[in-house]
Amino acid sequence: MAKLLKWIGGGLGWVAGGPIGALIGFAIGALFEGYNESKTQYKSRKGRFERPQTTKSGFYITLLVLSASVMKADGRNLKSELDYIKAFLLRQFGETEAQRQLQILRQLLEKDYDLADVCRQIRFYMEYQSRLQLLHYLFGIAKADGYISAEELNTVTKIANYIGVTTKDFESIKAMFIVNTNSDYEILEIKPDASDDEVKKAYRRMALKYHPDKVAHLGENVQKAANEKFQKLQNAYDNIKKERNIV
Repeated sequence: MAKLLKWIGGGLGWVAGGPIGALIGFAIGALFEGYNESKTQYKSRKGRFERPQTTKSGFYITLLVLSASVMKADGRNLKSELDYIKAFLLRQFGETEAQRQLQILRQLLEKDYDLADVCRQIRFYMEYQSRLQLLHYLFGIAKADGYISAEELNTVTKIANYIGVTTKDFESIKAMFIVNTNSDYEILEIKPDASDDEVKKAYRRMALKYHPDKVAHLGENVQKAANEKFQKLQNAYDNIKKERNIV
């Protein structure tokens, strides 16, 4: 437990305050001092609000909290979903720390909390590219059993709205997991009747948005996961080029 406390306390930043901090305090049976950080702490010299860069530990704890909401959505805590999260944690921290964090997740699954309240904290403090990566993970968890239920989709949709992900970006990431005849176009955030030039411009725009370097500060493994998202974008573009014979 001491190692886990050190890991959590070492880089939580804004996550240590508000509803997320309260949930983690519940989950690990310990309260941290100095949770309620003032928003003025993140103001620039000109008085404008500046989001602090999300830390790795802050991102992971936030992911655990939101994962619990998705897993509880359909009333079934499936082994496949736990296995998906465990595989992610194993890649990040190794067996010992992954098991400790799964203990936190299991306790969060038993806790009722206001999802909108938690998401407001995430929206206020977390930069947009990290929120997009959170959403990508949540869709992966929902589809861990090979199928995204209506309840799971509804919860992920609510989370996306609450954390301020745009409709276009939500539909783009959703199309990577829920395939239909227009998925390739939806991933590029364009319509099937877009011109070839519009397709090329859309790809360049989305390639910048989904580039793995955007989340490099969250660590190598999150960057690798972001590369999976980027590869799905590339595949969608390649499919459209092949369909249209675009050179």
